[in-house]
Amino acid sequence: MGGGLLAQLLGFCFWGFLWLAGPVAVFSGGPGTLGSHDASVAVDTTAFIAVTDDDFVCATLDWWPPDKCDYGTCSWGFASLLNLNLSNPVLLNAVKAFSPLKLRLGGSLQDKVIYDTGDPKQPCTPFSKSTSEMFGFTQGCLPLPRWDELNEFFNKAGAVIIFGLNALNGRIPQSDGSLVGPWNYSNAASFIHYTVDKGYTIHGWELGNELSGSGVGTRIEADQYAADVINLKSIINDIYHGYQSKPLVLAPGGFFDSNWFGEIISNTKPDFLDVITHHIYNLGPGVDQHLVEKILDPSYLDGEASTFSDLQRILSRGGTSTTAWVGEAGGAYNSGHHLVTDSFVFSFWYLDQLGMSAKYDTKTYCRQSLIGGNYGLLNTTTYHPNPDYYSALLWHRLMGRRVLSTKFTGTNMIRAYGHCARDTQGITLLLINLSGNSTTQVFVTTQASYSSSSITKLHHLTNHRTKIYHLPRLGKTSEFSREEYHLTSKNDDIHSQTMLLNGNILSVDSNGNIPELEPVKVDATEPIRVAPFSIVFVHISYIHAQACRR
Repeated sequence: MGGGLLAQLLGFCFWGFLWLAGPVAVFSGGPGTLGSHDASVAVDTTAFIAVTDDDFVCATLDWWPPDKCDYGTCSWGFASLLNLNLSNPVLLNAVKAFSPLKLRLGGSLQDKVIYDTGDPKQPCTPFSKSTSEMFGFTQGCLPLPRWDELNEFFNKAGAVIIFGLNALNGRIPQSDGSLVGPWNYSNAASFIHYTVDKGYTIHGWELGNELSGSGVGTRIEADQYAADVINLKSIINDIYHGYQSKPLVLAPGGFFDSNWFGEIISNTKPDFLDVITHHIYNLGPGVDQHLVEKILDPSYLDGEASTFSDLQRILSRGGTSTTAWVGEAGGAYNSGHHLVTDSFVFSFWYLDQLGMSAKYDTKTYCRQSLIGGNYGLLNTTTYHPNPDYYSALLWHRLMGRRVLSTKFTGTNMIRAYGHCARDTQGITLLLINLSGNSTTQVFVTTQASYSSSSITKLHHLTNHRTKIYHLPRLGKTSEFSREEYHLTSKNDDIHSQTMLLNGNILSVDSNGNIPELEPVKVDATEPIRVAPFSIVFVHISYIHAQACRR
């Protein structure tokens, strides 16, 4: 080591920490320009740019009956809130593995559900098909014994529940397809009363589904919706009077419309609306034959950033305490596409969405669906995890709340995101390779703080001259190794519903237990090798990032 650098290291050691601008993983081939398959990711560890909820990963449960069909395919089976097999051990273990998993209960038919509380008195009949009805089904009903069963399951699984309320009661249809008039909340209030009296814990009550902007099926103007949100807030405050903490109030669970969202924020500020929720199906209909092309196109993926940034701007300038969630996201609407949205390739879209949304201060991201349709995290028939389940679980376990700014230099086919590590030292990177042809060697640059003992070891282990963009070559030592989780598809088929972790197939055992997700340890001198059509989570524990200090 040159004397100047040694003096610098020892000087910083005097202050107890060192700031280095240089790769965590060394370009072992020596200094020089990056090759055609080499790239670097720069992580700013001096400050975080956003903070997510601790239970950022969320999934949905829907109301669709078995005869919900799209394009001639009926993909929902018995995955509805009304008929899901709550005694299935894989289902229980899949939810418990997150400890906790946030679940949003709702969907298109939630605005056609009545609650069988007897207030008001009306028959409790199931959904039935009717081509003359909105969404092709008549009004349905949630029997209270089924609500009891669901809550028993949620309690056993440790789930965090968001319940979507029917927002259409009392509305008057207009000739232009919209609805006017105030929300008749009597049935909803009765249901909330029942829920509280039974001691069931609800994290949030969400008003309506896809009624914002131009709406889906119908729509409600923002000023009326804001008045209804304020009424819901009042109901919550009244029913939960005396409780130390009260559930969140969420709305509108619809597609982002800048003017509409801006108006509801203006009319509910500063604190009537806790969370504003929006939905994402940016890939188009499930029948689209170009879904995979869109998923693998970085420019197409970038297109959704404007939604996140526009909503972030509305909230930051709105004088409100409201935060943003993605309340439902299935990518391709009308139940997705079999062997695309339920296969390995969809993890490229899904994880990129998680990373992108977190950068713009999205607090929670709810995937459509936990089970049901062709985009479930779990198989609708067997309940066994689809690839995206494991992607979601790894994110939940590895990516902490604090989001770090990352800048990737090299091919545009690599997507890169960085967070403080979850519940442990260091940072975690997510690298997604959209290319099926190239392995990319990634070198990480960062301003990172090291303990004085680490600096001493670094000095003794170094035998290679440092360049401006390269740390010294390190010796083989456990302190300077990292943990990597490489996700690939079976037989390199991106349409496969089988995912491999570090070359090993991920599957539940005969008792329905979720497999362990074990990393491989890689020496810090080695670059991160991101294989074609693969995803890598990298936990680098030896970076003591200022942004991650608690």
